[in-house]
Amino acid sequence: MLLHPKVLHTGTVQRNTDRPMTKAKKRVFSIVKAVKQNARDRVGQPPPERVIPDPKQRAAAKPKHKETLSDLLEKSDAD
Repeated sequence: MLLHPKVLHTGTVQRNTDRPMTKAKKRVFSIVKAVKQNARDRVGQPPPERVIPDPKQRAAAKPKHKETLSDLLEKSDAD
């Protein structure tokens, strides 16, 4: 049995494969998951979640201050 892993020319490490694979973990029965699956079968999938816009992000998109009269006049002169 090798104690050190082999390093291949590609840079990947090859582990010792003499050991058998570990057993797959048994799935524990979950009542909650069973009830949810039963409800999905009877009623159908729930609608996808809708994202509610964050009021802080909406406020950040708007300018904090109204444009001054001089700014408005400069814009109208540029047009």
